[in-house]
Amino acid sequence: MALTALPSHTSGTSSGDPSRAAPSRAAPPGAVRGGALPRGELPGVHRALFCVALPRLAVSAEHGQLTGQGLEGFYQSGRRLLARCLLRIAGREPLPLQGRMVAADRARFSAVVRTPADAGPDPEISVERLRDADGTERITLHNSARGVRRFPVEITLGTDLARLAAIAVGRAGPELPASVHAAGLRWAAADGGHAVVSADPAPRDAMASAGLLRWDMELAPGASRTIELRIRTDRPVRPTGRTASNPLPEASAEGDDPRVRPLFAASLDDLGALLLRGPGGSTDVHPAAGVPWRCGPPAAEALWAVRMALPLGTRLAAGTMRTLARTQFRGPGRDFGRIPGPLRDAGPHLPPSCTGVEATLAFPVVLAEARRWGLPEGDLAELLPTAERCLHWLRTALGADGLLGEPGPSGPRRVETQAHAHRAALLGADLLESCGRPGADGWREWAGALRLRFRRTFWADGSTGGRPAAARWPDGRLLPQPSAGAAHLLDTGLLGGGKRAPGLLDAPETERLAGMVRGADLDSGWGLRGLGSKEPGHNPFGHRAGAVRVHETAVAIDGLIAAGYEEEAGSLLRGLLDAAEAFGHRLPEMYAGERRTAGGAPVPHPAACRPAAVAAAAGIHLLTGLAGIRPDAPARTVALRPVRSAPLGALQLTGLRVAEAPFSVRVSGLGLGMVEEAASGLQLGV
Repeated sequence: MALTALPSHTSGTSSGDPSRAAPSRAAPPGAVRGGALPRGELPGVHRALFCVALPRLAVSAEHGQLTGQGLEGFYQSGRRLLARCLLRIAGREPLPLQGRMVAADRARFSAVVRTPADAGPDPEISVERLRDADGTERITLHNSARGVRRFPVEITLGTDLARLAAIAVGRAGPELPASVHAAGLRWAAADGGHAVVSADPAPRDAMASAGLLRWDMELAPGASRTIELRIRTDRPVRPTGRTASNPLPEASAEGDDPRVRPLFAASLDDLGALLLRGPGGSTDVHPAAGVPWRCGPPAAEALWAVRMALPLGTRLAAGTMRTLARTQFRGPGRDFGRIPGPLRDAGPHLPPSCTGVEATLAFPVVLAEARRWGLPEGDLAELLPTAERCLHWLRTALGADGLLGEPGPSGPRRVETQAHAHRAALLGADLLESCGRPGADGWREWAGALRLRFRRTFWADGSTGGRPAAARWPDGRLLPQPSAGAAHLLDTGLLGGGKRAPGLLDAPETERLAGMVRGADLDSGWGLRGLGSKEPGHNPFGHRAGAVRVHETAVAIDGLIAAGYEEEAGSLLRGLLDAAEAFGHRLPEMYAGERRTAGGAPVPHPAACRPAAVAAAAGIHLLTGLAGIRPDAPARTVALRPVRSAPLGALQLTGLRVAEAPFSVRVSGLGLGMVEEAASGLQLGV
């Protein structure tokens, strides 16, 4: 799993890669108090609350105090502006009761304070802290006692102004000395970075040596007082994607299943919180892959996310593709046309895979499908040359056996890579033909040849009829392990008239694949494991060796529905929604592939991004997919093919976008669909 820090305020690129830092067991001298990690060791983040409005971020423990431990603190553009914010009332820390997210960018912490003046066992002073990713914290104290209460309030502040990449591997450095600044404190780093915390109302005392702000509080019976802290730096920051340029609509979902509304709302909220502006301004808004580890430039995960979010409109897809197009290799050589990307761990049986290969194959697919959803002609004309270069790279990167190796022609031929290549060829051909460009027939012929070649060379025989291999080596050896990567064979892509493209498998092979993904070896009960549980090297926490990756399970569900296996898809869907409920409807990118048991819950992965773009978009994709929306905006038609079994009962989706106009649809409990709002002149197809 590649790790990148939050984008810098100047370049918008990664400010470091903690995965490449040299590990060490020694903690740095003078590290932030309580926050030192063994050098090279990633902090666990599964219990942290992340308030996200990139490039701003606040990371908190459930108790609400910022202690400087691990990743705790307020961040902007990859720099920690504040690490410690410790509240004491009447000489003691509040007793924490609850910490929870109230939106993607805000968290609420509730606590009480027991004092000797309390009349009985019930606490009489309550504390609420509202923490916002924009660098604001409001601390409200309420007096429920019968008499006036007087007590001191102290807030101890501190920071190291360290980079997230350094903090993640235990290299935060020492806490910096503070100076008094107006109604608060200021810190400065040797590299010119600085942070200011100001308070309203102004404190009675501000002590730089102790990093302390102090108030004398007096509360009448039933009265409340609020202290507001603002954490700032004067470094410029690009506006986030959640401003007026936010490309996401005000969409919503309702249904018989009570999980529908909160899952859709949380997914939309999280996706919006992850939006960033590229150097092109408001036209370059794109999602970061996930918080806290992958907030650098967009790559394969961003393309997967915007593809699944196309029911929300095409603006986000256009901005993401525009940003990626600038990175494409255009110089002479074997890399011409490829979109760059880092290597990614591929489990115990295969060498690392190149995410740039995945992104290159996804680009023409996303562009072709975005056109069907209503991408404006100007955006299409601008992005089409990049898609053509991606297809050129595909043709030149094939090995002598006609399969695509990753990385490079001598690498293993992964099953999902062949699925991506086949989809890129067919949807690329559709795109070229629709735009009057040459080469469509050649790509269709190439895809047909790949189908024949794949069936001959990629099938692992077995007593139950066999299954697609996880990979094939150039010398012909197969890696027969069952893997969730095979689910990508079910995702064929959207063509004109609401038709799905043909896949690499025939009907009997698809039936065997459907049985494989529903088998107990891959299906954990919470979603698909990356590697079968009976296989050597299986690790329930392995990123591609046994953990449940939400995006891959969503791909399997959608593909099973398209292939007619609604019962199998419904079972996977309900398991994933149960997992989402256990995570407060904020799906992480992955979680442990432990077997589901009665009364159990999915086990978090300690290093999973949450929120993550592909997980947030998967929540939207799963629910909109139940309505079976198949648009063809250039032909001014849209087909509705809802899931007949209606696995979640009745469903209503409002505020979607088709042909650049609002689109709303209702699906009954009997699986019948009805369009309730659509663009003028858009006809319902068959």
